[in-house]
Amino acid sequence: MLDLARLKALHAVSVHGTVGAAAAALGYTPSAVSQQIAKLERETRTTLLERRGRGVALTEEALHLAATARELLAIVERAETELEERRGVPAGRLTVMAFASAARGLLPGVLAELGRRHPALDARLSEVEPHLSVDLVAKGVVDLAVVHDWDITPLATPPGVDQAVIGDDLCDLLVPEGHPLAGRDAVPRTDLKGERWVSQPPGQICHDWLVRTMRAAGCEMDIVHQAEENHTLIALVAAGLGIALLPRLGRGPLPPGVTAVRLDPMPMRRLYAVWRSGAARRPAIAETVRVLQETWPDEAPPRAG
Repeated sequence: MLDLARLKALHAVSVHGTVGAAAAALGYTPSAVSQQIAKLERETRTTLLERRGRGVALTEEALHLAATARELLAIVERAETELEERRGVPAGRLTVMAFASAARGLLPGVLAELGRRHPALDARLSEVEPHLSVDLVAKGVVDLAVVHDWDITPLATPPGVDQAVIGDDLCDLLVPEGHPLAGRDAVPRTDLKGERWVSQPPGQICHDWLVRTMRAAGCEMDIVHQAEENHTLIALVAAGLGIALLPRLGRGPLPPGVTAVRLDPMPMRRLYAVWRSGAARRPAIAETVRVLQETWPDEAPPRAG
């Protein structure tokens, strides 16, 4: 009989593409994942992984077996959901993914509260970009994800994935202290023509939203510095190297030299929890969504540190 843990390892490699990425998702070492697949190869008397360059690729037989593993894991998930539902108490392992600022500014409090309320629940967090985590939820790799969208790029969820609104995250215009805009109560978007900007790199949701929104207001942006981390962007603003538009969640107090100004209209992004429809009855899912919504602040955080 095929071992379910070994099938799970193969399924993870098929989803994530590499042994290392699969190991990170499962909470194992790469060596442990490789050993599980090697044992599965001996059990099935089939070559499942082939060396390609510095990485590995699944053979055709492995792809068929991984598809079967996905079906089996879905059956196991349904069984676990039914058992947990009958108990009526959140329990077992719950895998959660969130984008960087939610992982920093929202999930620590949520996970701590879940641990206090439900000691039998083992919730585990991984940081992943929103456009990747929705797909990982749909494929059964993760139980629940916290994602976001913007007004011009609404969240699209595939069939079989449910969602619930957590809250709206407001965004501020950050300018260097002494900048002509620093003393304004509100700044129309059309007043930002000719400004030098710092922003996330192209391809990230925040960058693409910013460019499209400012272009719609008639402003072609001059992005002079790019960085992935919000704290780096804030440091660039503090040094007087440009202005930035950043959400409040996970931002923390602003350092000396940076002033937050309200952009009119004020941009915002909406946060969602997403999970597979088949797991909707699981108490752990329902309770985690409830705590996410309870933890979201009724009042927006202050605009200046």
